[in-house]
Amino acid sequence: MLKLFWADLKILVRNKQALFWSLMFPLIFTIIFGFFFGNDNYNAGKIALSDNSKSQIAENLKKSMEDSSLFKITEVENIEKGKDLMKKNEVVAMVLIPKGFGSFEPNAPTKITVITDPANNQSNTILLNFLDRYLTATNFKVQNAEPIFTVEQEQTSTNKLNYFDFILAGLIGMALMNSSIQGIAISMAKYREDKILKRITTTPLKTWKFVISEILSRLILNIFQVSLILAVGYFFFNAHIYGSLIILYFFVLIGAFLFQSIGFAIASVSKTTQAAEGMSISITIPMMFLAGVFFPIDQLPNWLYSIVKFLPLAPLLRMIRQIALDNISPFTDISNIIIIIVWIVIMLSASIYKFRLSDE
Repeated sequence: MLKLFWADLKILVRNKQALFWSLMFPLIFTIIFGFFFGNDNYNAGKIALSDNSKSQIAENLKKSMEDSSLFKITEVENIEKGKDLMKKNEVVAMVLIPKGFGSFEPNAPTKITVITDPANNQSNTILLNFLDRYLTATNFKVQNAEPIFTVEQEQTSTNKLNYFDFILAGLIGMALMNSSIQGIAISMAKYREDKILKRITTTPLKTWKFVISEILSRLILNIFQVSLILAVGYFFFNAHIYGSLIILYFFVLIGAFLFQSIGFAIASVSKTTQAAEGMSISITIPMMFLAGVFFPIDQLPNWLYSIVKFLPLAPLLRMIRQIALDNISPFTDISNIIIIIVWIVIMLSASIYKFRLSDE
């Protein structure tokens, strides 16, 4: 079995094209999201600002927007220039400060105008909330008044986290899922097409030894995948990792085993590589978007959330984020582990029942 393990590992390494994309596919996502959200930066986009007032309040507003790091300010002469930039998608919105705003003269304008594009809803929300908070604070300051009702924030964790940290944990699960399911399913179907599986039956090799050697060799690839993603996220984009790496890798291996069992289940019913590839993609793509790789699944409609929370990837991502981001034991919510164990049992049972080395 050890010789077969080394042989499988050499096959994985020698297939440079497959190895390259197994590593690069999740790494590309890591780099893209790192540039957008890494290094503790988040930018809502470029904002066109036309300041016709030049008052102190207007200048303070501009400075506050720049200091917040939420926006990149592009100053324009008039509203027409700002709208033209919006049509060209060079800015996401425009802020127009009218002449006399903030001067406290009689009949001086007291409103600023924000021109938005419905297509940039997230940026619009951030901009409007920022302006509302700034102007509210300015009103209190001008009136020499203190707010009566305020909000006091109490966080369940003092860990400093951002959206990139959330995404990075999701990309780990995505990498495990894609490489394990597609790798096992397609390679086993290829072995069957090339009659390799049938030839193995003429040797003293037992089926379980063949399966274990395949699993172990791919677990090495999974460890390398996760290590590469974590290294790029941590060293290049300042990702935050608060939990134990040992515990994290332990559950990473459990997740890899889970998805490999799904891959064997697909291979057991796929007679061709095309069928295995199609089935693998039809499973991994929906799960990638519905199980919480890119956004919290509790934002989904209740009826959909009640379904997708039981997908194999969903509980794994919850545990990875608990370990890496919150430094919480995954055993605090035993339901996640139970869901994964149930999926492993179901997939292994299906594989044992259907998978045969001697199948044509």
